[in-house]
Amino acid sequence: MASKDLAPLTASWTRIYLTSQIRHNKIPAPTPGTTLHSKAAIVTGANTGIGYECARQLLSLKVSHLIITSRDQQRATDAASKLRAEYSTATIDAWVLDMCSYESIQGFAKKANGQLPKLDIVILNAGCSKLNFNLINHTGHEENLQVNYLSTMLLTVLLLPIMRARASPDRPGRISIVTSGTVLSAKFANRSSVPLLKSFDDPKTGLSGLESYATSKLLGHMFVYKLVDYVSRDDVVINLVDPGGTKGTSLGRDLPKIVQTIVLPVAGSISRTVEDAAHIYLNAAVSRGKESHGCFIMDAEIRPFPPLLYTDEGKGVMQRLWEETLDELQFADAGGIIKSMQK
Repeated sequence: MASKDLAPLTASWTRIYLTSQIRHNKIPAPTPGTTLHSKAAIVTGANTGIGYECARQLLSLKVSHLIITSRDQQRATDAASKLRAEYSTATIDAWVLDMCSYESIQGFAKKANGQLPKLDIVILNAGCSKLNFNLINHTGHEENLQVNYLSTMLLTVLLLPIMRARASPDRPGRISIVTSGTVLSAKFANRSSVPLLKSFDDPKTGLSGLESYATSKLLGHMFVYKLVDYVSRDDVVINLVDPGGTKGTSLGRDLPKIVQTIVLPVAGSISRTVEDAAHIYLNAAVSRGKESHGCFIMDAEIRPFPPLLYTDEGKGVMQRLWEETLDELQFADAGGIIKSMQK
């Protein structure tokens, strides 16, 4: 059953999180015999952490062509070199992708269109968790909003026609967008603001701390909820995947020092390893079929969307967000690309 058709969860976020981390701590790898031979894949933000481990696991499944990204060319190149040392028969490329830059994202998509004869799997792992309000000067947007929502949705849209044309004929392409279970805790206090997106960019009305991160990820759920009405699961399967609380990542690098030294080690006792978190990515992008189109995958299971999305208020917010987002991304003809995906 799709996420849209499931009843929203009613338990508290604390209970959901603890249950997820304790009961689902070990996530199985893809079924033995799974092979990605002749397939091509992209993993963004793959120079370290879960992204790097996901890239390594894709190579272990014999993916033929792998593109990993970082906003820093040297870091991407170094990561690719390490992977080549372990998997010498695969083609592994290191590309720059700066999710704070629309120009970089458009250039990346143009490069993919021009240089990749095949593209079967995309895992959009790159993200940020800025706790303090930070505005990106050349876009004018708050950083969590920019990276986790606007830039990620733009890249998703730009890759859709490429994947429809370049995926293997026996299997539609997969775009798995990395999200967070914290969406289930997001209060989204500024959801009534008009205009909506601009309210994130004003320190007086914008969000901060973990709420900013959680809400930026929640916006992705809202956009995908609408996007899959235009994209057939026979062309490209799009889903959202939560890796869960994971130790050994750089996501907490902006947390206060006291949190890093006291809270994170305690949380680490129930956190997943990067290997298990990457297994969840592969569950979404490799193991699951068309039934996962438009779904939220948590603990390697299809779960309901955040409760707000099932309400009349939430549907109204989604519509406003959809319209404002397409207006924001008009420079890249995002709306035209989405319409072109309709059958």
